[in-house]
Amino acid sequence: MADNMNGLKRTHYCGEVDGEREGTKIGDCVIVGGFVQKARRLGNLIFIDLRDRTGIVQLAFDDSTDKEIFEKADSCRSEYVLMAKGSVRERESKNPAIKTGNIEIFAEDLRLLSKAQTPPFEILDDSNTNEELRLKYRYLDLRRKPLQDNIVMRSKIAKIARDYYDENGFIEIETPMMLKSTPEGARDYLVPSRIHQGKFYALPQSPQIYKQLLMVSGYDRYIQLARCFRDEDLRADRQPEFTQIDLEMSFVTADEVMDMNEGFIKRLFKELLDVEFASPFPKMKYKEAIERYGTDKPDTRFGMEIIDLSEIIWNTLFGVFRAALEIGGTVRAIKIENAAEAMSRKEIDRLIEFVKGFGSKGLSYIRWLDERPSTSFGKFMAEDEIKAITDKMEAKQGDVILIAADKKSMVSSVLGALRTKLAKQFNIIPEGYNFLWITDFPFFEYDEENGRWNAMHHPFTMPMDESLQYLETEPGKVYAKAYDLVLNGIELSSGSIRITDAELQERMFKALGLTDEEIEAKFGFLVEAYKFGSPPHGGMGMGLDRLAMIICGAESLRDVTAFPKVQNASELMSSCPAPVDKSSLDILGLGLINN
Repeated sequence: MADNMNGLKRTHYCGEVDGEREGTKIGDCVIVGGFVQKARRLGNLIFIDLRDRTGIVQLAFDDSTDKEIFEKADSCRSEYVLMAKGSVRERESKNPAIKTGNIEIFAEDLRLLSKAQTPPFEILDDSNTNEELRLKYRYLDLRRKPLQDNIVMRSKIAKIARDYYDENGFIEIETPMMLKSTPEGARDYLVPSRIHQGKFYALPQSPQIYKQLLMVSGYDRYIQLARCFRDEDLRADRQPEFTQIDLEMSFVTADEVMDMNEGFIKRLFKELLDVEFASPFPKMKYKEAIERYGTDKPDTRFGMEIIDLSEIIWNTLFGVFRAALEIGGTVRAIKIENAAEAMSRKEIDRLIEFVKGFGSKGLSYIRWLDERPSTSFGKFMAEDEIKAITDKMEAKQGDVILIAADKKSMVSSVLGALRTKLAKQFNIIPEGYNFLWITDFPFFEYDEENGRWNAMHHPFTMPMDESLQYLETEPGKVYAKAYDLVLNGIELSSGSIRITDAELQERMFKALGLTDEEIEAKFGFLVEAYKFGSPPHGGMGMGLDRLAMIICGAESLRDVTAFPKVQNASELMSSCPAPVDKSSLDILGLGLINN
C-alpha cells in the first residue's frame, strides 16, 4: 500500500536545492517530491536521483538512517513517485553536470507515494526511442527535460504576449469555438447539432469575422490566444489544431499594425533569448520575393538567389528553353558554389526526380568541375551562349548551375524548393534570426483546376486603392493591403487591413464568384453590421506554436505541443479519432455509409 503525504508539505523543487539560494544553505531542512530517475546501492549507501520539472537532486541514505526508511529507499525503482524530507549537505563526489551537483539531501523521512511499472523506454534527455512509441506513451515522453523545457518556454511566450498587448491597451476577448462554416482557405472541422439536426457548427480556422465584428462593436484593440482548427494535410510545421496570437486594431494603417507586432517580437526575443534586433524589420514586396527567392516566405540568411536568364538566351534554339519562352514562361537559375565535386551526375538526377514531384518536367544544368564546364545541353547551344549564362550567374570553376524553364509559377516553386533543399544539404545556412515583412500581395490567385479566382488571404482583405478599378475586369492586377511576417523561411504571421465598406465587401464577394444568395447565407450578418458604421481596422494572427518551435530550436511542432497529432491527423496515445456508438449518431440524426 502506498504511503500518504500526511505531515509533509513540499518546500522546494528539486532543481532549487543547490546549496546557494536563500533558504537552501548547507544544513537546511527541505522537503522535495518527484520521480525516481535512478536508484543505486553501494554497500551500506543508497543514492536516489529525484527528478521534477526543475531538475534533479540526490537523496542519500546510510547505516545511520532509520531501518524502515533505508529498506523503503532500497525498494525504489525508476519512475516511482516519492516525497523526502532531510537536511542539505555537501556531496563527497560532486557532479558539475547538474545544477544541484554540489549537494545532496540526507533523508530522514521518505514517502513512497506511487509505484511504477518498468516504462516502455527510459526517461532520458537524449532518447533514441522511435517517435511513434514515445507518442503512444506521451505522458512518459513529457517527463523528459527537453520536452518539459519546451512546454515551459511556450508558457512563457504566452505570458509575454498577454503582458505586452495588455500594456498597449488591448482587451482579451474570447470568441466562439462553434460557429458558422465560412470559406477560409482550408476545410472546416464540422460539429453536428443535436438540436438542429441536419445542421452543423464549424470549429474556427481563425476568429477572423468575430474580431472584425468586435471592431464594429467599438472595442478598438482586441487580443486572444485563440485555438484554431484546419482540416489539411500535416507537416513538420503544421498541426490540425493550433494556437494563434490573434489581434485586431481600429483606426490604424498597415505600418502601425506591423510596428505593434514588431515590438512584441523584439520584447519576446530579448526576454527569452537575450537577442536584440534593429528597427524596423526589412520589408520586401511579394513580387520581389518570388523573383529572388521563389517563395513568399524566403529564408534570407543565405544568398543563392534566383537569376533570370530569359533575356540573355532569348534567341536560343535549345528546344526546352525556347518552348518555355514561347508560352510566356521564363528561364531562371540558381548557383551552388563549390558544389561540382560533391554534386555528381547521379546526385543531379536525384534532384531532377525531386522537382518532378512539383509537376516540373526537369532541370538543365551546368557543372563546372574541370577547366571547361560540362552541361546537359551543350550540343544544342553555342559556347558563347553558355558563357553568357556563366557570366550572368557569376560562376567559377567548382560551381554548379541548375536551370528551370517553364511557366513562371512552376519555375519559382521549383527553384525556391531547390534553394532551400541545397542550402541545408551543403550546410550553408548561418545561425541567427532574419525577420522580413512581405507586403503588396496579389489579392487573387487563379485556381486552374476549378477555373476561378480565389482570395489569396481571405475575402475581407482591403485591396490597394489604385487596384480597385481592376476588381471586376482584371483580377490579376488587384493587390492587397496584406502583410506576412517571415522568420528564417517560416511564415510566423499573416495579416491585413480589412474591408469596412459594405458595398465594397459585396463587390469583393461577387468578384470571387459568389451569388447574392450565397453572400447572404454565408456573410449576411457581416455585411449588415458594416451598414451600422465601422471604423477602419486591421490585424493579424501570429502562430504561437511556430514561435515556440523556433525559440526552442525544435525540429517539429510536435516538440512544443503537449499532445500532438501525427501525419495522418491521429493522436497515438488515445487512438483518436475513434468510432462512436450508433446511439450517439442516432441522437444527432446521422448515419454512416458503408463503403
